[in-house]
Amino acid sequence: MFSVGQEVAAGPRSSSFPEWNRFAAVNDEFVPIHMDDDAGRAAGYPGAIIMGRLQWSYVHRLLREWLPPEGRIEAVALRFRAPTLRNALFDVKARVLAVRSGNERVFADLEVWVENGDGVVSAPGTATVSVPAQR
Repeated sequence: MFSVGQEVAAGPRSSSFPEWNRFAAVNDEFVPIHMDDDAGRAAGYPGAIIMGRLQWSYVHRLLREWLPPEGRIEAVALRFRAPTLRNALFDVKARVLAVRSGNERVFADLEVWVENGDGVVSAPGTATVSVPAQR
């Protein structure tokens, strides 16, 4: 299932106001810099910026879609380094750094990241996933 160096990508996508609005409603995160371009500019950004937790959820989605049904996401951590703007293209990617076996599961340690359409990494991080060990 896992091999060191293996890469997976969600594919280019953009995220727009309706998606942000639904996410904000579920998470009670109606922060002006995420909802309004003028507020984003007033905070020093080129416009409204994507919520950090929404980017985090896109990483989870990539991992969940890549793993088999019995797979588990054990941990995810991201550092937000650059803004991703509304309607801007971005991609979510992962690379297997190490594979290790436990008593009942095989674990993969991953490098994960969100990058913008220009290839700039806006949110680098790590993740660990697992699948049942083959018996």
